[in-house]
Amino acid sequence: MFRSRSNAEKAPTDKVTADLSKAPRDPEAPKGRPTPKRSEAQTQRRRASTVPTDRKEAAKRQREARRVDMAKQREALANGDQRYLPARDKGPVRKFTRDFVDSRFSVAEMFLPLAVIILVLSMIRIGSLQNLSLLLWLVVIVLIVLDSIGLAFRLKRALAARFPDEPKKGAVAYGLMRTLQMRRLRLPKPQVKRGERP
Repeated sequence: MFRSRSNAEKAPTDKVTADLSKAPRDPEAPKGRPTPKRSEAQTQRRRASTVPTDRKEAAKRQREARRVDMAKQREALANGDQRYLPARDKGPVRKFTRDFVDSRFSVAEMFLPLAVIILVLSMIRIGSLQNLSLLLWLVVIVLIVLDSIGLAFRLKRALAARFPDEPKKGAVAYGLMRTLQMRRLRLPKPQVKRGERP
């Protein structure tokens, strides 16, 4: 008796669910998911219309986008535009570090020309010139180390005074690496003159 009754109850419900799935949904009824914001819906529509169907087309678009980004980045490195700089060079701390380094003369920026001169002197087969090149090499290394230590202390103090609450991790190393490049070859290009306070 109970079995026949439960079977009888089950049959109509199955029929009702089948009928409901075929029937149009009432616009007032809840749909079971939140309505997306207008901006999200527009971006999804735009993305759907611009998504390429071909892999070659997708790769071509990606290359083109990368080329545009790299052009913007090169331009930013030349004129110092903060918006398009690489992540390594972005931010007020890094800008101050660049300006601090560029406003001073450092021995390390003369490392490459001096290294070439020392190399040429060491290749000449005259004993006194080879000894002189070794001594010059030692003097250059000691001067670069001393100058870098002094610059690191001054830069740390200036950063602590100027940016007490901002993270300064890696800024001193960034500045010291910048000193090793000749001023004309530095990227982003120097924005301050020598002797000018940053």
